[in-house]
Amino acid sequence: MSSATAPAAGRTTLAVLLLVPVLAALLLWTFAWPAARTAPRDLPVGIAGPAAAADGLARELGRHEGAFEIHRYEDAAAARSAVEAREVYGAVVVTPAGPELLTASAGSPVVAGLLREAVTAGAAGGGTVPVTDVVAPPAADPRGTVLGAGLLPLAVAGAAAGAASLFLGLRGARAATALVGAAALAGLAGAALTHSWLGALAGDWWAEAGVFALTVLAVGATFAGLATLLGKPGLGLAAVLTVLAGNAFSGMGSAPELLPSGIGLLGQWLPPGAGGQALRSVAYFDGAAAGGPVLVLSLWAVAGLAAVVLGGRRRRTEAAPAPVQASASPATPSPSASAPASAG
Repeated sequence: MSSATAPAAGRTTLAVLLLVPVLAALLLWTFAWPAARTAPRDLPVGIAGPAAAADGLARELGRHEGAFEIHRYEDAAAARSAVEAREVYGAVVVTPAGPELLTASAGSPVVAGLLREAVTAGAAGGGTVPVTDVVAPPAADPRGTVLGAGLLPLAVAGAAAGAASLFLGLRGARAATALVGAAALAGLAGAALTHSWLGALAGDWWAEAGVFALTVLAVGATFAGLATLLGKPGLGLAAVLTVLAGNAFSGMGSAPELLPSGIGLLGQWLPPGAGGQALRSVAYFDGAAAGGPVLVLSLWAVAGLAAVVLGGRRRRTEAAPAPVQASASPATPSPSASAPASAG
């Protein structure tokens, strides 16, 4: 090794030694910190029943300061409808025989268990509280683990589609077409695996395939769009937004309201979090509350595709050869035309 290359190799080695532990610490912080701070924060919960009894129950739940966001309903039917519409995670119905709990474990098994503990602890005499699971996941996936586990593969598939479209030299409308086509096929494959084969999803098959496809497209378009605008740094930024923070802050393993303040909300504005919530809605709740997450996914997809198409046009414009300018000098008369006519 020459003396000139030795310092460069030393700097490269030092960079690797420093960057690897920094990256490891960043990954641990991103995934471990939200998990270590899991607790209910303004968790939407319903209460139904006579005013006096319902007020007492609301005060009991209010002792957990900032934990629950109480919604009041007239009767059990209204509370059940609210749970099915994903307005609340669960509801407590006060009856003459005591409180009854309505849950939706398909919305979040963790929250369903948390509500059982909170309501049982607040019951008079510590008695058992009857629990009705209004919206339960399929028997093939009783804990809803397939839905949470499928989020990272969707993000990776979208990242692969976005990066591949660039590395294969696709630009502009060709790249956008490839991204849309790849996302559509990924959506069909996702629904076929999770719904038809594993039986983990129980909603409309085509709606599930559409959400799978839109999630992959949102991630892929983000990768391709940011790389088109920013180059290689754009790929790193897209990876942070979609694969790293997008998955860690999605709340799919518990619920967005159980993550640290602000983190859960941020996660719902990133493609993985929005895709997970949209898929949960169409898979278990007949599409209830899917509009917001679908809008978020659509915004990411449209913005990314627009950046890809406009960036491709700009590159073609910059690469176009400049037109050849015609000479503006006056024509030189020919000798024969300028010579005087000879005398006859």
